[in-house]
Amino acid sequence: MLDPLTFLGRITQMGYGILWSIAASIGFAFGVGLALKVFDWLSIDIDEWDEIKKGNIGVALIFISIIVVIGALIYKVI
Repeated sequence: MLDPLTFLGRITQMGYGILWSIAASIGFAFGVGLALKVFDWLSIDIDEWDEIKKGNIGVALIFISIIVVIGALIYKVI
C-alpha cells in the first residue's frame, strides 16, 4: 500500500474513490430497477406505468417514494 501523503499515493486514493463511485452508481441503478420490478410484480391489479402516463399523481408519488427509500438504503450500505 502506498503512503497516502505522497503524490502517487494521493492519485491512487483518488482512483479508488472514482472506482467506488462507479460501482455505487451501477449498484444503485440495479437496486432501484429491481425494487420497482418487484413492486410491479406484487401489485398485479393495476398497471402503474399506464396510470403514470395518464397523469395519476398518486401512483407517481408511490414510485418516487420507493426510489428515495431504496436510494437511502443503498447510500447507508455504501
